[in-house]
Amino acid sequence: MQFEFTPIPGLVILQPKVWEDDRGYFYESYNYNALLEAGIDTQFVQDNQSRSVRGVLRGLHYQTGDWQQAKLVRVVRGEVFDVAVDLRRDQATYGQWFGLVLSEQNKQQFFIPRGFAHGFLVLSETAEFLYKTDNYYSGSHEAGIRYDDPQLDINWDFPQNQLILSDKDQALPFFGHHHEIAGKP
Repeated sequence: MQFEFTPIPGLVILQPKVWEDDRGYFYESYNYNALLEAGIDTQFVQDNQSRSVRGVLRGLHYQTGDWQQAKLVRVVRGEVFDVAVDLRRDQATYGQWFGLVLSEQNKQQFFIPRGFAHGFLVLSETAEFLYKTDNYYSGSHEAGIRYDDPQLDINWDFPQNQLILSDKDQALPFFGHHHEIAGKP
């Protein structure tokens, strides 16, 4: 597995080694020791999967306090534009975002440590999105930031009138009014 470190400390792109032949392909999608060697010392406790149609934008989500989550995300069918926003006030990259395309073709994964908001936009007709978390979901600790916050200025590169958002995501606060993520890192 190859690791690409992004301009925002902590965010890492993982590219697995893929073996392909006329029968199909094989790759190792997760190996704790490989991540540990790359400086990612995270043990995951929960796997989640979603299926969404083109134009669905989920996010930008995070959990607060002791319920923060690191995530390892990937797409097994389709294609998404995946975004992480740095909410760590003690970092020079606070408020900055990084995005990349994850797809069944590139088989890349994206590691997002605790202290980030996360979201994705489906670019293909449908997409199946999988992610591991290092902490359990807690509805009373969930929070988020508006996807279209002008201060963040995320370039989703998708027609605004074709976006599909939940009522909950449309009502999220802007960046300057988000909940603190205080708690253990």
